[in-house]
Amino acid sequence: MFDSLSYRLQDIIRKTSQNASLTEDNMQEALREIRRALLEADVNLRVVKAFISNIKDKAEGEEVLKGVNPSQQLVKIVHDELVELLGKELSPLNFDGHPNIIMMLGLQGSGKTTSSAKLAVKLKKEGRNPLLVACDVYRPAAIKQLQTLGQQIGIEVFTLPDSKNVQKIVQDAINYAKENGFNTIILDTAGRLQIDTDMMAELLLIDRAFNPQEKLLVIDAMTGQEAVSVAENFDAQLSLTGLVLTKLDGDSRGGAALSIVHCTKKPIKLTGTGEKLNALEDFYPERMVTRILGMGDIVSLVERAQEVFDEKQALELEKKMRKAEFSFDDFLKMQKQMKMFGSIDQILGMLPIPGLKKEDKDLISHQGEKQFRRIEVFIQSMTPQERANPELINSSRKKRIAAGCGISLHEINLFIKQFEQMRGMMKGLSDVKDKMKGGKMGMKQAMNMMKKFK
Repeated sequence: MFDSLSYRLQDIIRKTSQNASLTEDNMQEALREIRRALLEADVNLRVVKAFISNIKDKAEGEEVLKGVNPSQQLVKIVHDELVELLGKELSPLNFDGHPNIIMMLGLQGSGKTTSSAKLAVKLKKEGRNPLLVACDVYRPAAIKQLQTLGQQIGIEVFTLPDSKNVQKIVQDAINYAKENGFNTIILDTAGRLQIDTDMMAELLLIDRAFNPQEKLLVIDAMTGQEAVSVAENFDAQLSLTGLVLTKLDGDSRGGAALSIVHCTKKPIKLTGTGEKLNALEDFYPERMVTRILGMGDIVSLVERAQEVFDEKQALELEKKMRKAEFSFDDFLKMQKQMKMFGSIDQILGMLPIPGLKKEDKDLISHQGEKQFRRIEVFIQSMTPQERANPELINSSRKKRIAAGCGISLHEINLFIKQFEQMRGMMKGLSDVKDKMKGGKMGMKQAMNMMKKFK
């Protein structure tokens, strides 16, 4: 996500930090580099010109030029302009109406149907009762796709079999929602390979007849500058209320996200950050900018942790750690929760790690994911009894496990040794915590005990 732009901007800022002060000359050089970085990231030319002009105006102020830390000044200016470019602040969904209507729009292949299901998951988690409505009566298997997704997420899908009258489908869905306690209906409308008169006429009829509170255009972030043209066309006809950017995790350039808000004056409300059906997030411009500039996004990291980690399971694991009863089964549970948390690449993007190069990040991510998979295969090659009781694993069992998972005996011995060390460390740290709570140990003794587990 924004990888190429992020590394280029961070590199420009690092070079600026080598100057004694921010002058017109070195500022011009930095601006040329930023302009080049934005164009390479597939940002719309109109947006680049406005962005550079705004930075130049702010940087030429007397107060800025006399500053003693040029890189910090440049970071502040670029940060503020990027936040402005991405829409300033979170734009929440409008839930007026009984039921409120969210109309999902977009071309075929943009991820509209999947985004409708993801939105339903998100709203259900937030306490609403959504109903998915299949309004795409033209694309083969579109209704079946939505029904399949609805079954996966446990959310009802409203359809009128064999009906091509989309207005009737929407009206009947509204009546059904009122009768059955649904407070939000999500319309998965028809798309085409390109914008055409028939598609737009149908969407306009739905808009004028039912006045949806939200008209969200689903855009594939990887389409680049074409996304701006599509968004402007839809907005001209339907007056969009917001945008949903999909495949943001797969777009290393980010040009669409940076261009689309400026060109349409409509906010990005939601972003798709993965293939899983819970991978739809509110869009916070400032958080995204801090990631682009290498400052991390600790707030989102904490929010995701609160969302993913099972408190009851965590307490059970803590009890086992205290008694050194932590098993390979528990390790797999922990690893499963980490996967729900996101990929190593995503987690690294949220951590403020100054100077982390792209090659290093890719290497850490690749090696980490590879190691996780190897450990999973290794543990799954054990019997249930061995996973629950690591003490059972003797030499002959190790040989059998090695043969079963295709990992060398040396690596298996090394992993088991590390596992035992980790288990001992967890118990030791729990003992320290307990004794300090009970006042039985001073800080000096506690530190001495903790040194044993380094």
